[in-house]
Formats: sequence, C-alpha cells, structure tokens
Amino acid sequence: MPPVLHCFDKHSLFWPNYSLLAQVCYFRYLRFYPSGRFLYKNSSQKVKDVAKYMNLRASKVDCMFGGHYSIYSGHYTLSDDKVEAAFLYPGLRPTAWRIRLRLRGTTAGANNRMDLLSIVTSGVNDGEVSGPDEDILEVVEGWQEDETHNPDVPAVSHKRGLTPFVFVPFEEAETSVLNLPVERMDYFVPG
Repeated sequence: MPPVLHCFDKHSLFWPNYSLLAQVCYFRYLRFYPSGRFLYKNSSQKVKDVAKYMNLRASKVDCMFGGHYSIYSGHYTLSDDKVEAAFLYPGLRPTAWRIRLRLRGTTAGANNRMDLLSIVTSGVNDGEVSGPDEDILEVVEGWQEDETHNPDVPAVSHKRGLTPFVFVPFEEAETSVLNLPVERMDYFVPG
C-alpha cells in the first residue's frame, strides 16, 4: 500500500501583544504494509524527503534511538472501510497512540482518501507491553476512547488536524505536487 499523506493544522504561534511569531505546517505520514504493520511520522518535511526513510528497517532504528526522523512502527486492521491502528510511544511512561480512519474514494472504487475519525493517546501499564515491537493494537482492543491504564498519562482525544489523508504512490513521492514551495502552491484541498 502506498504512503498516505495528511496535511495537519498550520499552527500559528502568538504571544499577547505581539505579532505572529511563526507559522508551521505539519504533515502526518502513514505507510501501510500488507502484513498488518504500518509506519507513522509527524513532520514539516516534504513528501520526497520523508519517503526515503519510510521503511521498516529505518523506522526500528530511528524509533529505538530517538532518531532525528522519529518514525514509529505499529499494527493496523482493516475491516470493510474502517482502519484501526496503534503504536507505542517508548519512554519512561509508555503511551499508546491510536487512530481510527474510514477508507473512501473520490470516484467509485478509487479508495484514494482516508477520513480521520479519531486520534487518541493514552497511558499503558508497564506490565501490559514488553516494548515498541509488541502489537499494541491487541492490548488496546476494546478500550474506550477516554480509557487509560496509567493514571500519570491521561487519555487525550486530539481534535485538531482531522482533515482527510491523501494517497501518494511511493513511486510518485519525488514528483508529487505536494513538494512544491508555498510560492507555487499555497493550499491543497484533499477532498
């Protein structure tokens, strides 16, 4: 399955009584594999730059050692038009990152868009998982959206950046219009 690109919110940073400090656009990158594994990266980098690192071998090294590219690996399931996926943020307080998506197409049979239904992060007890390679999706199966298993890490339902994902075939990552600078393309409507 090709990588999926999603344009996250443009975050504007303001301080009281001051003008705009910075405006940053982050993208959520997902790559799904037929085996049920997927990769995730949140970045301001262009499609062509991220595509180079979106493979299982690179993600394991970057995730384990807190690499600059911070690519996370997890598991997903596809049932009808619904996708559920999850991975474990490593660290002192393990956190499950869960996402629910709906697969659709802009034309019949295309399956070229994914609507983001929810993103939830929640705490996991140390005894529930052995490490980032474990299938966290099985651990969190059946959890409520506001459920956490670690009182130090509350469940958070993220509400920003819930616009549709756009499929970018891997072989088109270098030439995608989404690599254009702002001067040439100041907006993109995912549809």
